[in-house]
Amino acid sequence: MLRTQKLGEADRIITLLTRGHGRIRAVARGVRRTKSKFGARVEPFAHVDIQFFAKGSEFPGRGLPSITQVETLSAFGGVLVADYPAYTAGTAILETAERLTDHEGEPALQQYLLLIGALRTLAGGAHEPALVLDAFLLRSLAVAGYAPSFGDCARCGLVGPHRFFSVQGGGAVCGDCRPAGSVVPSPEALDLLGALLTGDWAGADATAPRVRREGSGLVAAYLQWHLERGIRSLKLVERSS
Repeated sequence: MLRTQKLGEADRIITLLTRGHGRIRAVARGVRRTKSKFGARVEPFAHVDIQFFAKGSEFPGRGLPSITQVETLSAFGGVLVADYPAYTAGTAILETAERLTDHEGEPALQQYLLLIGALRTLAGGAHEPALVLDAFLLRSLAVAGYAPSFGDCARCGLVGPHRFFSVQGGGAVCGDCRPAGSVVPSPEALDLLGALLTGDWAGADATAPRVRREGSGLVAAYLQWHLERGIRSLKLVERSS
């Protein structure tokens, strides 16, 4: 579940990312009543098996389908809401997943698998929540076609490492390809982001808080550039001190 919105006196519109149909919206009728049969099973962070009823022969049909049955597979929310850093990182993950699946009903299996993996990792608590968030953001951008380079030049392919990083240029760039507005991050920050993108958690976990904050700034700038506007919940994420 990605997001919920109130509808009328007792219903909610539920936005969710599905394995087979990508991002869709559906109505949970009567869910805000005390005796609702759905309850917390249709809240954000829930991983569920869900059934719908939709008029017409083609899913999702006219209007929004109605949720008829929900079975919980993993209740990540119970763990995340009790841990502020994990909760804020999780909220940013949900918002990003919704933004990177703009077209309702369009298959998005890789984004779905990334989302479930990120929430499971957050709930497990093995890594700092901000690192899990940055790893998810980088991998989701890569799946969406915006994979940044942290080694070879993103423009000419010259083997790196390189000193410069360009958000609009696609990541690390050499001196000849460097566009205006490029920055000079520390080599450690670029190594960290490369580790997060490839899943090298041993290398990522060993980095200093200063390097993590610098890397997070690069990720946020890169994400905002490609989404054309920022993720509102990112400003609430708690970073290493």
